[in-house]
Amino acid sequence: MVRLIASGDTAMVVEFGETIDRTINARVMALADRIDETGLAGVVELVPTFRSLMVHYDPLVTSHATLAEQVRQLTDSLDVNHRHGRLWEIPVCYEGQHAPDLDDVARATKLSTRDVIATHTGEIYQVYCVGFLPGFPYMGDLPAVLELPRRTSPRLRLPQGSVCMAMRMTGIYPIESPGGWHLLGRTPVRLFDRRRADAVLMAPGDRVKFVPIPLAEFDRLDAAAAAGTLALAPREAA
Repeated sequence: MVRLIASGDTAMVVEFGETIDRTINARVMALADRIDETGLAGVVELVPTFRSLMVHYDPLVTSHATLAEQVRQLTDSLDVNHRHGRLWEIPVCYEGQHAPDLDDVARATKLSTRDVIATHTGEIYQVYCVGFLPGFPYMGDLPAVLELPRRTSPRLRLPQGSVCMAMRMTGIYPIESPGGWHLLGRTPVRLFDRRRADAVLMAPGDRVKFVPIPLAEFDRLDAAAAAGTLALAPREAA
């Protein structure tokens, strides 16, 4: 059952469910695509989340009642199978200072560190939504064997590019930030870079595959990223 909820006098939330689920998220993204393609009058911004879509609108152009009727009609004919986001292959160093929680995660999950890395890199993750920090991708679904609660003692500083996990999610910190997730590795890729035409690298609906790299390769790629010469292109949507 789709729920349409007023959020003040300039936004509407379209809820598709109450759980983090790829099928529900696919409906969120499909509706965002349909609204964008249809060009509904008055819509100024679309914000997809795990299970809902916030539709910001200009109340001088349209009304909640009008927009609600238009959105309901669009939800009746959603094609959730036609859209597949870009696939990003993200290099990650799971060594030394870049992986301070790897041993703890291995002990907590009763896996070897090698198996933790293999399990983490063995999935293709879905970018459910982007938020918290500019460009931070909330990605699922982490294999159940790696599921752990957040750290009991959050860190005051996580380095830019930290690849972390908590519960059934994994993510990448685009800038230095406090954080309570388990730090498994670090990527040299800048997920947020004002020097790019699109400062934020990933978008909801994209997919991510982590690729392990040695420390020397991380240092080389990190230097290129700092200089703005690291080129990372996604595979086309399929």
